[in-house]
Amino acid sequence: MRGLKLLLKLLFILIWATCVTVSIWYVFGHGDVTPSNLSHLAQKNSVSGSSRTCSNCGKSTSVQDQLKKRYNHGWRKQEGNLITMRSQLISSCRGASKAIVTQANTPVGSQIEYDGEKKKPLRVTPSLFSIFSKEQPFKNFPWETCAMVGNGGILTNSSCGEEIDSAQFIIRCNLPPLGNGYTKDVGNKTNLVTANPSILLETFKGLTERRRPFVESMSSYGNSLLLLPAFSYSSNTAASLRALYTLQEFESPSRPVFFNPKYLSSLARFWRARGLKANRLSTGFIMVSLALELCTDVHLYGFWPFPSHPHGNRPLTNHYYDNQQGKKVHDMPTEFEQLLRLHERGVLRVHLGKCVSDPSAGIWISRCGTDAPGLTC
Repeated sequence: MRGLKLLLKLLFILIWATCVTVSIWYVFGHGDVTPSNLSHLAQKNSVSGSSRTCSNCGKSTSVQDQLKKRYNHGWRKQEGNLITMRSQLISSCRGASKAIVTQANTPVGSQIEYDGEKKKPLRVTPSLFSIFSKEQPFKNFPWETCAMVGNGGILTNSSCGEEIDSAQFIIRCNLPPLGNGYTKDVGNKTNLVTANPSILLETFKGLTERRRPFVESMSSYGNSLLLLPAFSYSSNTAASLRALYTLQEFESPSRPVFFNPKYLSSLARFWRARGLKANRLSTGFIMVSLALELCTDVHLYGFWPFPSHPHGNRPLTNHYYDNQQGKKVHDMPTEFEQLLRLHERGVLRVHLGKCVSDPSAGIWISRCGTDAPGLTC
C-alpha cells in the first residue's frame, strides 16, 4: 500500500514536470507571436501581395503589347473575307431590315421581348405602333465608306476630324460632344447617333424636368437618326418615348428610332458562336456589326480600350471629352481583340494613329506619326 502511494506520487510529479516543460517551450521556443514578428509577417505578406498586384497590372500592358504587334503588320482590304463576313451577318441577323423597330417588322398585336428582360414582354398597341418608323431607315445602303466613331481618349490630338467627315455615312455613340474644340479630332458630321439609357436617365433626368437642354444637345447632329434603347429594359421605355415626343414637340430635325431587341438577341448569338462570351455587347460593337452589313468600307476611330496610347505609351483619358470610367458591363478588351481580328483579315480598318492628308492624291491617310517611327497604321 505504501509502495502504491509512492508510485502515484512519482507519476504525479512526472506529469506536472511535463506540463511545465511544454508551457516553457511554447512561450519561449514557439513564441514568435510578438509584435516585431507580426510586423515581419505582415511585411512578408505585403510583399507577396504586392507581387501579385504587379503581376496583374502587368497583364494589361502585356495584352497591349501583343495587340500592338498584331496591329503593326500593315493593312490591306480582303474583299473575299469582307463578303463572307457580310453574308454571315445578313444570314443570321439581317440588320438592314431588322436592327430598327418598324411597322413592317413589329405589327399591332405582336409581342416585344425586352433584350434584358426576356420574361417581360410588351404587347404592341395601336398607339405604340403609330410611333414606329413606317419603313426601315437605311434605304440608300450600301454606302461606299462608313466611319464608326468611338469615344476613346485615343482620338485626342489625332487630327482625324476631316477624315471622319469625308465618309458617306458616319455613326457616333451616346451623344458625344462635337464642338468645344473637338471638331479637329472627331469631325462634326453625323448620320446616326445612339443614346444609352444612362445619358437619358442621368444627364437629362429622364426628360421629366427641363427638356430644352436635350433638344439643344441634339442640334449638333442635324437631321441624323437617333437610335434609342426603348426596349432593352422596361425601365428605359418611358424615357425613350419622352425623348421621341420631346423632339417632335420642339420640331427637331432629328429622327428618333428604336433598337429592335430581336436583332440584338440574334447578334449576341452570332458573336457568342464566334467566341465572344460577354453578357452584353457594347453599343459600339453592335454598331460596327451593323455597319458591316450597310457599308462597303468600314473605318473605326476612337476604339482603344486601354489607359496608354499604343504609339509612345502616353497616358490617355477614358473618353476624348472626359475621364469618367464606365460601368463594367462590357468586356471592351475582348471586343477590341475581336475587332482587331477583323482588321487583320482585311474586313474593316481600325485607325490608331494620327490622320494626315496627302494633297497630291486628294485623300486622307492614317499614320502613327513621329512618336512611333516604323509603325504601320
